[in-house]
Amino acid sequence: MAITAGTASSKDIPSSALLGFLAVTFGITWVLIGVYIVAPDRASGWFGQISGSHPFFFLATWAPAIAAILIVFLYQGTAGLRAFLSRLMLWRGSISWAAFILCLLPLVFVAGSLIKGGPVLAPLPPEGVRPVIAVLFMMLLLGPIEEFGWRGIMQPLLQRHIAPIWAGLIIGATWGVWHLPAFFLAGVVFADWDFLPFFIGNVTLAVLVTPIFNSARGSLLWPMLFHWQLINPFWPDAQPWDTWILVGVAFGVVWWNRDTLFRRDGAVTEVCRTDGPSGA
Repeated sequence: MAITAGTASSKDIPSSALLGFLAVTFGITWVLIGVYIVAPDRASGWFGQISGSHPFFFLATWAPAIAAILIVFLYQGTAGLRAFLSRLMLWRGSISWAAFILCLLPLVFVAGSLIKGGPVLAPLPPEGVRPVIAVLFMMLLLGPIEEFGWRGIMQPLLQRHIAPIWAGLIIGATWGVWHLPAFFLAGVVFADWDFLPFFIGNVTLAVLVTPIFNSARGSLLWPMLFHWQLINPFWPDAQPWDTWILVGVAFGVVWWNRDTLFRRDGAVTEVCRTDGPSGA
């Protein structure tokens, strides 16, 4: 059965599930992090000092994925989960997007670092390259896991009703606000960052990954690779220049993909089907 953009099979997740997804996502993250903001001494005494390797930090980061899996299971059971997770196997994609992720994104961080007088690559610790590689693979279990929620659930549900460009902007803004409590949390990297450039960066990145996601027929693998590249510990600290460079790149990407970004035709609109650009 062909499914056109803006519609969904009766066997798929309903659009109303988006509210439940957001409620669970924000509920998990904001409660876990909020405890450390409201009562830091008591929380540290009960659960230990918060850090980027604390179990609560992992749970807070995984909230979009937890919410996505819960929503899919509630509506579609184990069969729906299998269909949802099979989107990890959608590996075929455009060579140009592969070059964008693997080559252009690193160049953005290098250029931003050089503009601010920094190094080409992040300095290695005294122990050498091995700990950095370990962190690189640990990062695979953090930020990229979020994509089960943002691109797995939120993107297709929004694209049933609005063009991909607006879906990307809404997801980016939601993504940015979701991170907000971490900026009030000592002991994690966000404590040293400014929220506004970070928020603009989130919106920009969500727009950039949107045509990649739709081009790869709703693949979760490609957005996860994109996300992983953003937090690669080998890339130098390029803030805030990496954000402003990416804004410029985003304008170019939007213009180049304007025929697909501003129309719902061909946009991925289903959560649990993987057999066509729009679930056809």
